[in-house]
Amino acid sequence: MANTKLSAFFSLLLVFFSGVVVGGFAYRVYSTTAAVAPSNPKGPEEKRDPEAIRRRNIDDLTQAVHLDPQQVVQAEKIYDHTREQFDQVSQKHNAEARAIFDDQVAQIKAMLRPDQLPLYEALHAKHEAERKARKKGSGGGRK
Repeated sequence: MANTKLSAFFSLLLVFFSGVVVGGFAYRVYSTTAAVAPSNPKGPEEKRDPEAIRRRNIDDLTQAVHLDPQQVVQAEKIYDHTREQFDQVSQKHNAEARAIFDDQVAQIKAMLRPDQLPLYEALHAKHEAERKARKKGSGGGRK
């Protein structure tokens, strides 16, 4: 009888301590937060200002590789030229995307019955207004 009481006591003790261990582990896992690097360490305002980003990049380049003033001017010209190239690509992309979208609208209109056409045009106008509002709300970004 004493042997079964001792066995039951050790079993309960084992269950208790295993609960403590599992609980401690679960608490550690649950309360630990991941270390995440900030997406923009210079602040949220700089994210919206391409000129500030350009200036920071040139300053970083100047300090990292010790550019002289003539090289800084050359680097600025390179950044300006690169921006012009990206703007051209963006404008070309936007024009091509708009042409594809306009073709889609034309195909949809062609498949509709005459009684459906005014309903579609109203829906299309609503979607265009929402798109313009989103574009305006996001700062207009690219044209």
